[in-house]
Amino acid sequence: MQFAHKDLKKIEGQTFYKLMGSGKGDGFNPLPDFSVYALLQVWENEEAANLFFRTGGVYAKYKQQASENWRLYLRNIRAVGVWSGNNPFLSHGEIDPLNPYLAVITRATIKTGKLYKFWNYVPASQQLLKENAGLIYTKGIGEVPVIQMATFSLWENEQAMKNYAYNSQGHMVAIKKTRELKWYKEELFSRFQPYRSIGTWFGNNPLAEFELLEFQ
Repeated sequence: MQFAHKDLKKIEGQTFYKLMGSGKGDGFNPLPDFSVYALLQVWENEEAANLFFRTGGVYAKYKQQASENWRLYLRNIRAVGVWSGNNPFLSHGEIDPLNPYLAVITRATIKTGKLYKFWNYVPASQQLLKENAGLIYTKGIGEVPVIQMATFSLWENEQAMKNYAYNSQGHMVAIKKTRELKWYKEELFSRFQPYRSIGTWFGNNPLAEFELLEFQ
């Protein structure tokens, strides 16, 4: 992963990127999953993204060494907070009102002095996440293990996400503790509308409705 930064830093049309590992299982987990990695990129336009995926380079190397690869195109709906000092996500002006699917990224840098309290509580608060009706996929990801963590989740619709966020007792208590204990140096919450899905995960395309052939 570290060797890829020299290539990723100079991609034309890319305005932001994060190359991340993942945690075992679903949701937050401090133990690393060495089989799953995530590349998050923000682009000036879709043509720049397609050119990156089409022309080989570091992405082609990743695909050659992967048993599965899933790529999801997202339009930002709303983002609150900062990531590495800035908010990299601009709201998109072409959100489709007939597309109900919702992707969510929550990300934080945990204060060193709060690490024990955070990891002693938060993972347990998310145990019921994968059991929620309407959840399509979720995975804990992050730039630096233990300290910089994020979750990516994909939902059938906004209401399904809200049912978990506002009706799960464990999650609500976690939100309250976050405000009381001030765990984070910085945090960001962002919602996206997925509109294109390429590849497979565990043998299937999680959003087959938006499945397209590579650059058809």
